[in-house]
Amino acid sequence: MVTLTRWEPLELEWPERLRRWLDVDVDTDKWMRVEETREDGFVYVKAELPGIDPDKDIDVWVADGMLHISARREEKEESKDKGVYRSEFHYGEFSRTLPMPSGIDQSSVKASYKDGILEIRVPYEVEPKNTSVKIPIKRS
Repeated sequence: MVTLTRWEPLELEWPERLRRWLDVDVDTDKWMRVEETREDGFVYVKAELPGIDPDKDIDVWVADGMLHISARREEKEESKDKGVYRSEFHYGEFSRTLPMPSGIDQSSVKASYKDGILEIRVPYEVEPKNTSVKIPIKRS
């Protein structure tokens, strides 16, 4: 009997030198994981952004019916041990764009950051207002 297994190249244990040579970053922490729910006239978006300063490294805006989230990360790690100095740094930019329902109120979008989670609340009209108005015709 032959057993088939799916090959997942990003799940391999990459040797450090090979990763650096190929410039392959298999760490999933560079991707922004997002959860979106809709409830009672609000879109709630949660994004995992641990270790990021929300005041200077996160931008959130709404344009053309889309919610845009962008973030920057800079991490630096240094160690000194018995005459050996080692310094590593990780940096990069990443973003997500999510379509929003029609009828969103851009001026009432709220965002907060706590414990590495960015939470965004976007209000929208569940039932869009009727924008058509019947015009009476006057007989002359």
